[in-house]
Amino acid sequence: MVKTLLSLKGVSKKFGDIQALKPIDLDINSGEIVGLVGSNGAGKTTLLRLMAGVYNPTAGSVQLSNGQPVSSMRHELGVVPESTGLYSRLTAWENIRYHSRMHGVLDATSWARTEKFADHLDMKDHLGRHTKGFSRGMKQKTALLRALAHGPSILLLDEPTAGLDITSARTVRALVRQLRDEGGTVIYSTHHLSEAEQVCDRIVIIHNGELRADGSPSKLLESTTTHSLEDAYVSLTQDQARTRKEDEDRESTFSKWWRSLFTPRIPSSILGGEESE
Repeated sequence: MVKTLLSLKGVSKKFGDIQALKPIDLDINSGEIVGLVGSNGAGKTTLLRLMAGVYNPTAGSVQLSNGQPVSSMRHELGVVPESTGLYSRLTAWENIRYHSRMHGVLDATSWARTEKFADHLDMKDHLGRHTKGFSRGMKQKTALLRALAHGPSILLLDEPTAGLDITSARTVRALVRQLRDEGGTVIYSTHHLSEAEQVCDRIVIIHNGELRADGSPSKLLESTTTHSLEDAYVSLTQDQARTRKEDEDRESTFSKWWRSLFTPRIPSSILGGEESE
């Protein structure tokens, strides 16, 4: 029997006069990889932030399977945002451990999970290194380990392979599929159809703040009578994409807010005056 872990009912979001996201109904079920696909400015990140409880919806509700609002139970979520938010003066493991302690997870438990997944990401030998000198790929892998260390029910990934080299991107995709095979649930935001086709069991297409399609790749092809996901996407998004407005003049503020919720600030006395990357 399919179990729904996260449910969005009539969820919409406005920023002033801008309708960033129109009413959406969406259920996220256990043991699946759901791809959020859309162009830049389509509303994917807004939807992810609603799912994570970073934003409160203008209308509608976002609830976990126990009926509780997601904003009150963030420990059920593992989040890898666009900005990794790592503390450069701490090692990879110290970043992960600090985050896990904020969720009340014992160091031994956090380490066991970190060690397990670090093997798959080829990060085990780098856990004792300071993140200041890390490449973009290593920072992204550390953020992924941090998101997994407290054993979340749902993993939310915002463009997890953006800026990664081919090998690192393949490694991240392989780990995501492994998590699914072990019963995990992943929401995977991307604007690359080929990546969604490789990774996702189900694809949700967002365009101009609207949910245009929701189904397996084969179902999308059938419903649009097309022979490729690219053709299916084009047929569903023929109207011109809007410019990205929801984050204009707010990007810096929202980025800091997003980071503060999932990677709380460390006192400057500990970091010697440097509190972020």
